[in-house]
Amino acid sequence: MLVKTKAIVLSALKYQEKSLIVKCFTESDGLKSYFVPSAYSGKKSNQKIAYFQPLTILEIEANHKNKGTLEHFKEIKLANAFQTINTNIFKSTIVIFLSEMLHHSIKEEEKNQSLFTFLEAALLWLDTHEEISNFHLIFLLEMTKFLGFYPDTSNVNCNHFEMIEGVFSPFQGISCLSEHETHLFKKLLRLKFDLDQKIFAGIERQMLLKILLDYYSIHLDGFKKPKSLEVLKEVFN
Repeated sequence: MLVKTKAIVLSALKYQEKSLIVKCFTESDGLKSYFVPSAYSGKKSNQKIAYFQPLTILEIEANHKNKGTLEHFKEIKLANAFQTINTNIFKSTIVIFLSEMLHHSIKEEEKNQSLFTFLEAALLWLDTHEEISNFHLIFLLEMTKFLGFYPDTSNVNCNHFEMIEGVFSPFQGISCLSEHETHLFKKLLRLKFDLDQKIFAGIERQMLLKILLDYYSIHLDGFKKPKSLEVLKEVFN
């Protein structure tokens, strides 16, 4: 079936000398993987390697056979040409890290319009704003709404966050955050992209990132921490 849709690139894996296997989250069908036979050859101008950078937003026309095999692009163009993400070291590092996180987190092979809308809006916000220190933290926490383990805030006044059940507790059990960690986590829960980016010190961001990665590890089977994590820490140190 010929499909026209927007697609966000999650990963691009080199195959043999000139080809790519590209994993996308599409607006029309959720997760899809595509075979790009001549990505490095320069012959097919509509399938250049530049289109497949992490979290690039594409407009594609593709043949979806829906047989569990690799699909093929017919036409590709940029839906939104990023202005700053590819040239700003902080933004490009965030995008590489988040693309790995999404690659290991999103398993849905069916349409999820609300998740696609969130991803697209978040990326466009990142591209057009300069105060981005907490972007990756807010993004990862917001993603848990779509992945099914957003924290239950009904007892948010309690002093400890229990990681396995995702609830706030008055007691510090073995899988609970400390009072200080819980305090930071509550501040993050109240944060939106447009709010004060200087609310956390660097060491606090590192602490929150560790909490979020541990939280993902607990709730997602087979979750792998991104290889780009150390680079992210270095850039934001």
